[in-house]
Amino acid sequence: MEHVDPEVLALAALGEPVDDATRAHLEACASCAAEVAELASVVTTARTVTPEDAPVPAPAGVWGRIHAELDLSPGLAPDGETAPVAPVASVPVAPEDSTTTASGSAPAPPSTTPEDDSPSNVVPLRRRRAPWVMAAAAAGVVVGGVGGAVWGGGLLDSEVPAPVVAEAALDPLPGWDATGAAQVHEADDGTRQIVVSLDTSDDADGYREVWLIDREVTRLVSLGVLEGSEGTFTVPSGLDLDDFAVVDVSAEPYDGDPNHSGDSIIRGILDV
Repeated sequence: MEHVDPEVLALAALGEPVDDATRAHLEACASCAAEVAELASVVTTARTVTPEDAPVPAPAGVWGRIHAELDLSPGLAPDGETAPVAPVASVPVAPEDSTTTASGSAPAPPSTTPEDDSPSNVVPLRRRRAPWVMAAAAAGVVVGGVGGAVWGGGLLDSEVPAPVVAEAALDPLPGWDATGAAQVHEADDGTRQIVVSLDTSDDADGYREVWLIDREVTRLVSLGVLEGSEGTFTVPSGLDLDDFAVVDVSAEPYDGDPNHSGDSIIRGILDV
């Protein structure tokens, strides 16, 4: 039996009219009916929120995040608000092969490329929002005012992170006044993500890049550019964190060279 599209289930949970075929399916399919009931409970809770329940004003940009995440039409923006288009960040292009070699803290490109089963390309992971998030976000728009905005913003950020399987304190290298931390989360399906934070008052030209380095500090894997003080990066499937246990954040100039600059800001070893 073909089930109802999740977006239609979300609309049904909101009390929106559905066609006869959908209505008949919901009466016959226990799975879809149960999902609508679960979504409806979220909507009911959201619609009962009052300004007294949520006295803290919603932060700026909540509607923009909801609109961009759900790809809503501009006509769904609340009165007085404009649904903005999410900006596209400009970042340096990662090299096709992000695994390089290093000597100490100043890596250089190898003369030959050894065969290695470790993956070298990192593809950002974007998880699809569950239908209940769509219903709850839409319910936040229906509620309006303080309560609706707080619910809409909170639910979009309420995904429970996967368990932490490794972590490290990141210490500054000479010449830098900085601290940081790294945590590796592993989902049930084996997908791993590492959250890296950096706290520094030092201003640096260029950009910051996150690396995983082997314990002998001879091989590196670039995870991507760190924008701001915290970033989440996908750990390539098959990469052995017992071997690539060193987390490194480097200061990189805009010189077009994909290799590590040799200027590390913070570094630490995962307690795998």
